Amino acid sequence: MASVDLIGIRKRFGTTEVLKDVSLSAADGEFLAILGPSGCGKSTLLRVLAGLEGADAGEVRLGGQDVGALPPKSRDLAMVFQSYALYPYMTVAENIGLPLRMRRLSALGRAPLLGRLLPAARLAERSIAEDVARVAAGLGLDGLLHRRPAQLSGGQRQRVALARAMVRQPAAFLMDEPLSNLDARLRGEARAEIVALQRRLGATVLYVTHDQAEAMAMADRVAVMQGGRVLQVAPPQSLYDDPANLEVARFVGSPPMNALPASIPPDGRLRVAGIALPFLAAPGAAAPLTLGIRPEALRPAAEGIPATLARIERLGAEALLYATLPDGAPVIARVTTEEATRIRTGEALRFDVLRAFLFDRDGARATLRLPEHALV
Repeated sequence: MASVDLIGIRKRFGTTEVLKDVSLSAADGEFLAILGPSGCGKSTLLRVLAGLEGADAGEVRLGGQDVGALPPKSRDLAMVFQSYALYPYMTVAENIGLPLRMRRLSALGRAPLLGRLLPAARLAERSIAEDVARVAAGLGLDGLLHRRPAQLSGGQRQRVALARAMVRQPAAFLMDEPLSNLDARLRGEARAEIVALQRRLGATVLYVTHDQAEAMAMADRVAVMQGGRVLQVAPPQSLYDDPANLEVARFVGSPPMNALPASIPPDGRLRVAGIALPFLAAPGAAAPLTLGIRPEALRPAAEGIPATLARIERLGAEALLYATLPDGAPVIARVTTEEATRIRTGEALRFDVLRAFLFDRDGARATLRLPEHALV
């Protein structure tokens, strides 16, 4: 396995700049998720790393070595695609063993009839079969080796694609939305399998996804991309607890963070919807300001931000309250089921803000603190 470094990568398609000076590193054995919406450049970045696309500028390093000039086959990277890319006319064993046959056998050795007559080819085929059986057993595919892809479930096809990537023990695995074709139950199972596999192998993995739940549950670190740029790279919980800017704060979290217009009068007490909150902001923050509040950081209270409850979404152990502030701004609060039973749609509420983030007009974090006498 090896470390991966992308340094100052730029990529343009026609007049559209898809990657804008992107720098990103994954340590040897790290699971790095690249998270972002469709069209943000994350898949293009992976293709540049794999050598399937050429960068207009920047460096691609694998294990410290510049591989930017090498073709894909020489980069020792295994890629797992969203579509699985399995050959329908091959068995599971043949699909898994294909990379090894391409590497270990000559063109003559791969010939269907002539290859069987060559002693060296027969020895290589035996070693390939052993390697295929070993990897297949590790992924629970040993009973499916004679089947073809059409005879497999989506989850089984995904495991075959993973086995084919694993069998040649690459320097790093590149995974591009590998679970998006699976239903919710299979996604959960496959997620656990991939993480367990990565931990067992100590493999370096770069995993592209638009699903924040996947990224947060699987990765050691998450790189959030938007508009062809990397906005923040951090461990999953750090992204949630300490977002660098409003774009990250709104993208990470479900439901998304509430973003409310705020102001700072001369006394320094932050105001939302005309109500002074128990937060002080440093003077000089560039207006207009936005107060970010996670849904679980709002609680119905006797005092606080006034709102009118529009609807309740009950989710079993918890409920979401959808409300509207006096200025028309929508707000979502996450509460317990017990709290939700005590209020009704159309009722006037007040929300106590337990924790908040402040962002300036450019979306950057601004200083926000509690007065010394206040407790959260």
